[in-house]
Amino acid sequence: MFHLFGNILTSYGTAANNRGENEGNITPLQKLNWKGEVHTTVSSEAIRWALRYYWQNVGYPVNRRWDENAQPVADYVLQDPNFDDIRFIDDDILGFMQAEAAKVEASDESGGDAEEASQDENKKSSKGKDKQTSPRKGKQKPKGKITARRGVLEVTRAVSMIPFMGNITFNAVSGVKGRNSLYATEIHATRYQYGFALTPDSLKDKSRIHAVLDGLISIGEVAGNHARFLYDFSPESIVLRWTHDFSPRFLYCFEQDELGNLSVSNLVRQVEVGDIDPKELWIGGLISQGLEDLGANVFPGVKSAVKALKQVIAEDLQLSSGGN
Repeated sequence: MFHLFGNILTSYGTAANNRGENEGNITPLQKLNWKGEVHTTVSSEAIRWALRYYWQNVGYPVNRRWDENAQPVADYVLQDPNFDDIRFIDDDILGFMQAEAAKVEASDESGGDAEEASQDENKKSSKGKDKQTSPRKGKQKPKGKITARRGVLEVTRAVSMIPFMGNITFNAVSGVKGRNSLYATEIHATRYQYGFALTPDSLKDKSRIHAVLDGLISIGEVAGNHARFLYDFSPESIVLRWTHDFSPRFLYCFEQDELGNLSVSNLVRQVEVGDIDPKELWIGGLISQGLEDLGANVFPGVKSAVKALKQVIAEDLQLSSGGN
């Protein structure tokens, strides 16, 4: 069984959020404590949204279509409330869950009230007796319904390459003024890195692994409803691993020093000590410079690396399915 793992490094840019219509005067970035310092982060949900939106724009059938013109705010339009992981690419790759509450009929409610009254009478009549009559066991409560499929594609949070120093801009809206006319926006000039994992045997359609790779190298904006700031989330560098190993072993492998120099020193060490077979690695983009002697499949561009890996994946999946 093959597994696809990847670690992506975005281009350098200025990350910021837009306020929602009902939010306050501060527009914060999400943050976490990373290696002892405060870093900004982008959620995996935002990355998954961007991936689904890419599929929608290039013509793949998606169940949850994003309608940016919906009122009062942009939102998803569900094509099939029952979901279909054969027909829709997002239902297959990203999974779904719908929970329905139990339906209680009027007769059940009245029956429950009568039963409670009967139990109270039994308790009253049993007072003063040596042995109390146990109440009659009632009907089982109706259960709800859950329709769910676990997402096959797993995505980590994106973490900034450098700590957040607290950059803030102060702004004023044009036109009619209100209580939020003056507002502050946090801004972080940085790259982000994040990882992903996918086992194609878990897909209803294994060939959709190619659509995942195409989408991840083509993501533009992330965050959805208020993502009006342009931050290029496509890869500047990428490390991919096509392997039988169950563990990726190289997530968050990119490092950046105080001078802005990039490296993957821990990945190199893992190859040198034998934890990762270099033949399982496809490395593309800026980070590939200087890694030609690593023994991996190294390409100067991200797209060329992905194109070469897709050919290998297609051959391996065909062999594993018994194709000629």
